Amino acid sequence: MKMRNTLFLLFALVAGYASAQVTSRNSQLRTDEKTIFERVSKIEKKNDWFNLYMNMHGAFDAKFNQDGRNGLSEGAFAMRQLRIEAKGNVTGWLSYRWRQRLNRSNDGNSMIDNLPNSIDYAGIGIKFNDKFSLFAGKQAAAYGGIEYDLNPIEIYQYSEIINNMSNFMTGVTLTYDMTPNQQFQFQILDSRNSSQDETYGKNLEESRLPLVYTVNWNANMFKKVWQTRWSASIMEETHGKYMYYFALGNQFNFSKKCNMFIDFMSSFEQVDRKGIMTNILGGRAAFNEHNTYNTMYNSIVSKVNYRFCSKWNLFAKGMLEWAGVYKDSAAVAEGNYRTSLGYIAGVEFYPMRSNLHFYLAFVGQSNFFTERAKALGQENYSTQRASLGFIYQLPLF
Repeated sequence: MKMRNTLFLLFALVAGYASAQVTSRNSQLRTDEKTIFERVSKIEKKNDWFNLYMNMHGAFDAKFNQDGRNGLSEGAFAMRQLRIEAKGNVTGWLSYRWRQRLNRSNDGNSMIDNLPNSIDYAGIGIKFNDKFSLFAGKQAAAYGGIEYDLNPIEIYQYSEIINNMSNFMTGVTLTYDMTPNQQFQFQILDSRNSSQDETYGKNLEESRLPLVYTVNWNANMFKKVWQTRWSASIMEETHGKYMYYFALGNQFNFSKKCNMFIDFMSSFEQVDRKGIMTNILGGRAAFNEHNTYNTMYNSIVSKVNYRFCSKWNLFAKGMLEWAGVYKDSAAVAEGNYRTSLGYIAGVEFYPMRSNLHFYLAFVGQSNFFTERAKALGQENYSTQRASLGFIYQLPLF
């Protein structure tokens, strides 16, 4: 309760300082490139009814110290992300968006929303006036955080807390543009995609309203020097068991060449949704025995970009995360069980004005377990990956 009150107090304190229009994100991807259709037909597209994109992220990955293998574990080519996306404005008040992952299963038989997990977006937007709009259908949860708001093809490695979340679910979002500088979103979504047994295991009473409720605040302040993506969420996981999730995303634009973001995220789960502590404590069998863990996940993620010349960008990213238990239960003691340190560094090359870029990146993660986790058989370990690849949001039409 104290944390929730603090969040709303912070919202009120900074509300008066906004001085730049709210934008969805500060992405490296450009959206003004000519489409393949325009290049081939030499006909300029003069409407916004239909826009089609192919989102690609491919690489050669050299993996080290993974899957129990010391040194080089595997070297192989992979299409890390492949998504097709269509969106447009049918009228001045009606829009739509659809995005689907082509390298994920389309099995949707056990989904409560009757949609496969491969679909990120499938819905329509309705603009009531200059202040209020609504989006209905499958969509991204309105969780805060700068990195969470980026196109997934731009991410070299997500933090553990985001990587183990359910990010795309079905429901409605009401958006209120309070000023050109500030935006509030109020969202209600299904709290899961698949059945309760698949999500949480057996022996738990099913919720009759498996929903997640989120309020999100986005703003640009001090002439876009400081941008925020803050949110607070409450999710009914199973009957009478809840998850409380908070995210504070902050981006700082120091100049046209240099920017950075820092995200703070916390998740308190009466039933272990992310599964990290479940694995530390012995897997699903142990979870079914103990029933609930009162798990706690905290994460700090920061990234710096430095565009040292028009076609070259240097970046570095750090992730510090904790996994633990915030309250004793019958068989699990309160406290921290694992500290994870992630680190990424690399260089990007943009050969054209388009968003196409090639990159070389080094990705590493070190996991340090406390004595209580080591008593359960856990041991410290580190993994690394070197990747050479490309990222491109190709405009097809």
